[in-house]
Amino acid sequence: MSHVTEKKMFGGIAFLLDGNMLCGVHPGGGMFRVGKERHEEALQIDGAGPMAFTGRPMGGMVDVTDEAMADDARRGQLMGLAVENVRSLPPK
Repeated sequence: MSHVTEKKMFGGIAFLLDGNMLCGVHPGGGMFRVGKERHEEALQIDGAGPMAFTGRPMGGMVDVTDEAMADDARRGQLMGLAVENVRSLPPK
């Protein structure tokens, strides 16, 4: 059984699946850890873009607009990619 927790990160709240960051929300939108293999697919979803909080793009992570976060279909697509990625990682 998977275990979801939340933690303050990146100026917002991150949600972790078995100790690995899955997604998060921040002022202006959210983010998803889709993994490098799914990164280009995630970027094709309207409202998703490269995540660069530190000024440098973070591979495997996408930043998402408020509009995309509010859309069940787009948020669901991104969450599916993120869950698939994080479930492939060993629990922490």
